[in-house]
Order: sequence, then structure tokens, then C-alpha cells
Amino acid sequence: MATKTFDLLIIGGGSGGIAFAKRAAEFGIKAALFESGRIGGTCVNVGCVPKKVMFNTAGIMESIHDGPEYGFDVTLNKFDWTKIKASRDAYVKRLNGIYDSGLARSKVELIHGKATFLSKNSLSVNGDTYTAPHICIATGGYPAMPTIPGIEHAINSDGFFDLEDIPKKVVVVGSGYIGVELAGILKILGSSVSLVIRRDRVLRSFDDDLSDTLMKEMDTAGIDIIKNSSITELTKGEDGKIQATLGSTQEAVPSDPRKIDDLDTVIMAIGRKPNTDIGLDKAGVELNSKGYVQVDEFQNTTTENIYALGDVCGKVELTPVAIAAGRKLAHRLFEPRPQNKQNYDRVPSAVFSHPPIGTCGMTEAEARAKYGDENVKIYKSTFTNMYYAPLSRKPKTMMKLVCKLPEEEVVGLHMLGLAVDEILQGFGVAMKMGATKADFDSCVAIHPTAAEELVTMR
Repeated sequence: MATKTFDLLIIGGGSGGIAFAKRAAEFGIKAALFESGRIGGTCVNVGCVPKKVMFNTAGIMESIHDGPEYGFDVTLNKFDWTKIKASRDAYVKRLNGIYDSGLARSKVELIHGKATFLSKNSLSVNGDTYTAPHICIATGGYPAMPTIPGIEHAINSDGFFDLEDIPKKVVVVGSGYIGVELAGILKILGSSVSLVIRRDRVLRSFDDDLSDTLMKEMDTAGIDIIKNSSITELTKGEDGKIQATLGSTQEAVPSDPRKIDDLDTVIMAIGRKPNTDIGLDKAGVELNSKGYVQVDEFQNTTTENIYALGDVCGKVELTPVAIAAGRKLAHRLFEPRPQNKQNYDRVPSAVFSHPPIGTCGMTEAEARAKYGDENVKIYKSTFTNMYYAPLSRKPKTMMKLVCKLPEEEVVGLHMLGLAVDEILQGFGVAMKMGATKADFDSCVAIHPTAAEELVTMR
């Protein structure tokens, strides 16, 4: 067993850990990064990146179906899932290589293996001991799975990317963004899709108007949304088909089990849990009440000189947030800028549902709870994007501003519709600068676009 000494040890080779390591190296810090899986973490391998490829694939399918009403004589011979899977997987592999070479150029030592704490300043990896005055936990999370009979017949959201062919009939379980994204992709690409949710709406932590509008669009698309339900058992027949037994999640409602037969796949997307099985007790690092690593506003854990960032902390679990937090932590520790820290307010984000969602800041309910009903004003518009003008299908676009009186500062912005994921970024900048409704109004509209609605609402 060898002992190796560095200035900085980072557990986890996802986006946050890599960003922290590379930025720290710019200050001359000798860093080692440990990763037991594929470099790049959840986002690159089984999250944002391959998911966006499949979202784009579904978008092309929608355009093909729209083609005839735009005057194109289009015949779709078939959709080849295996081909896009191969292309997608090759793209992810290229990104893995880019991360490898990027760390090498930054002179960050990448060590493949699981790291566990020996003490507050030492780790064990592959039988060797690594020590450093600074250690960062950036281990991310993993998909949660329920403990029900037959759970071995289901896959989690990571397993979606291992599917060798598109399932003809599938149940997706989960009301969060992962569940609605996968349900939308599969439905558009040809699957018969049921979405099982524990309560009466999807995206419960989002603005109510986003949730309501998305559910209407999913229903119109033909997704069977089964509310107030959960799967209680899965069985698999000799033909390989799965049967799902559902029960009510409402205690006041008598259980009347419903069965869904002839399923090819059941996908569990019921949430994620933090990766904390790394011997934290040996370093005195504590977890909060929800099982995440407890950190303060500067990413400090409960043990001096041990830090944590990204999904393992449970603070705004988004890749760009982890990257930003990692870079700010590097500047705080090693430039140094003692007061440098990540701001978690008004973080813009997108849900790649069909149609997509863009959201930033407070929901209407959150604003009313914080400021009072009399101090909140709402601007809202629902319309049909011009793209759909020649088409028989008319998905709705919804845009909403949540403003705090008396200045009408825009504290929340919520959109659902074609291309809103691309529209949001610039408005996120404006919101971070404290833009008011008057500031929005002062900007001349770009016509004809959907984005102009945000600067013309009354």
C-alpha cells in the first residue's frame, strides 16, 4: 500500500468535481480526482447530454409528421432506435475522452476507483492511501428504486439509455422532470405510454400554470396519466411481458387495484438519492435531515477543510450549478477570494418535456407566500406559436411573469412551448440584474417570435 500526497483530493468525476479540479489547477494546486464510473458523471453519461439527443430525435419525428401540412410529401419508412442509440453512445464516448484529455492538460491526476475516507485528510482508493489538506465531495446521486415485489423487472432512468430497442408499451413512474421527459420522448417516437404519478399533478415543485398546461398537452398527445397511484407489484410472464399492479396512494380512497398488461418496459423515475456511502463518519462529515451532505453557503461541510458541491448537497441539482459552485470554490480557496460563493437564487433551468419548459425564479405561490398577495402582480399569456399556424395540431405556449410590487421587479418567469428552453437564457441574465416589468417593456419586440410576448404583456 502506497501513500501519495496532494494539495487537493476530489471524490467524483462529474461536472462539478471536474470544474473544481481544473480551476484549482490554474492556481498551481496539485489535485487528484477519483471516479469509479465513467468520467463526466450523470449529466454526460446518463443525463442531460444523451437525454437531449433523444429529445431532439423526438423533435425530428414531430417535424416529419408536420411535413405534409407544410406541403411536403413525406413517407416515413421506419424509425431505427438502434441507429440513434449507436450514434448517441459514440457521442458520449467522445465526450468522455474530451474530459480525460482536458484533465490531463490541466495536470489533474485522474484515478479510477472508489474513494472512501480513512480520516478527515486521507482517502483509501484501490488499496492506496491519498492525503491532502483539502478534500471535496462531489459524488452526485443515483436513481431511487421502490422496494416492491418484482422490482427486478423494472429499470431506472439510467437504464433508459441501455434500451436496445424502443418499447411498444411502457409505463413510466414518476411526476418529476425526468418522468415527464422520458414519457414525452417515448410517446412521440411511437410507444404506448402510461405515466403513473403519486398525486394529482406532475412537476409539483414548479409553478402551477406550468404543471397544468403540460398535463393538458401530454393528455392531448395521448399519454395516459394515471393519478394518485403507485405500482405495488410487477410480474413477468413466460413471454417476457410485464404486468404492473397499481394501487391508490390516497388513504381515504379504497384500494381498487388496476392492472396494466403486456408491458415491454417499466421505467422508475421516482427521484434520486445522494451518493454518501464513502465513509463520511470517519471524517466527521454530517448529513442533513434529508440525507444530503450538510454544507453552509460557502460549500463547507461540518468538518474543516472538507467541502461538498453538486447534487450530493441537494441544493439546486443542476449541472451548470455544480460547475459554477466548483469554480467559485476554487477561487475562494486558492486565489484566494474569501467571500466568493455560489448564489442559488434565480437559477434558470429547462425541462425537456414535449413541449419544453423554461423557468427561473419564484413560482406564483412562493412569491405570494413571501411577499403577500397584495404585493404580487401576475402577467400571463397563452397563445399558439406561429409554427403551428398551417397545422391541424395546436399546442399551446404559456408565458408568465411573477412581479413584486411596487417596483414590479420580475421575481419569477415561467414558460412552456416551442423553443422556450432557448429563449430563457437571456431573460435569466435580466432577472439576475433585477429587471422590472418596465425594463422588459422598454425592449423593442422581435417580430414575429414567441419571445416577444415577454416584452409586450399587459
